[in-house]
Amino acid sequence: MPTSVRSSLTAKSLLLAFLLVVAGPAAAQVAPEPLAMTPDLDLQTASVTYLEDLDLLVFEVEVAGAAGGTTPAARGQVDGAPVLAYAFPTTLPATAVGFGAVDGVLTLAVTVHPDFDDTPLWDEDGDYDYANDGWVFHTHWVVLAPDDRVAGGLSAVEFEPGSGATLPPTNAGMPMYLDSPGFSVVVDGPHLRVLVPAQRVRGRTEFGFDAVAAYLQVNTSDEGRPMLGVYAVYDVLSGDLSLPYQVTVR
Repeated sequence: MPTSVRSSLTAKSLLLAFLLVVAGPAAAQVAPEPLAMTPDLDLQTASVTYLEDLDLLVFEVEVAGAAGGTTPAARGQVDGAPVLAYAFPTTLPATAVGFGAVDGVLTLAVTVHPDFDDTPLWDEDGDYDYANDGWVFHTHWVVLAPDDRVAGGLSAVEFEPGSGATLPPTNAGMPMYLDSPGFSVVVDGPHLRVLVPAQRVRGRTEFGFDAVAAYLQVNTSDEGRPMLGVYAVYDVLSGDLSLPYQVTVR
C-alpha cells in the first residue's frame, strides 16, 4: 500500500477510535487518576512553520495558562509512572524519522515524567548527568494507534523484543516505536516551541497536523494494558483529531 494511502487510513482509524472513546462508554480497565485540567493544558492555537532560510520546522502551541506550568508528581517507580504531553499528531510517515513502515500516526510529543529518564543521549538540564532529566520537558517521536484498553483510546505501537524492528539510533531503548531525538524545546509564557531541522524528517515540509494535550501512563506489570497508553485527553485543538492544519512557509 502506498505510504500516502496508509497514512490517510491510519489517521482515519485514529479519529474513529477517539470519537468512540469520547462518545461511548469506555471498557472496564485499571486506570490511573489523571491530573486535573488546568489552563496550562487548554490549547488556544498551534502552528508548524517552515523557515526556509534556516531549513527549520518550528512546532508551536499556545495555551491559556503557562506552557509547561502543570507537571505530574513522581510516583516513585517506572511502573505506573505518569507522563504529561503536548503532542502534534501528523500525517508524516513513520519512515520519515527512521522507523520502519509501521501503521499508526507519527506524533511529535513534548513530554515530562519525573520518575525516569528516557533520553540517554541528551542532558536537558545541563548538570552533566544524562540519566536524571525526565522532569524537564523533552521531545519524542512516537507512533500511536487506536487502543480500547485505555480510557484515552490510544497507545504507543509496540513490537516483540528481538523482532528486528527498524528504529532510529536515537530510539528510547524500549520495545515500542518511540524515539528520543533531542530537539530543542523553548518555553516562553503561554508558548511552547520545538525546533526540528527539516533534515531530521527527510526534508518533508508539507504535512498535516493537529495539537493535543494528554495524560499517559507507563505500564510494565499488567499484560492487559499497553506499555504506554493515553488515559486522558485534555484538549484537541481541531475538536475531532482530524489533523486539518498545514505547515506554513516563511
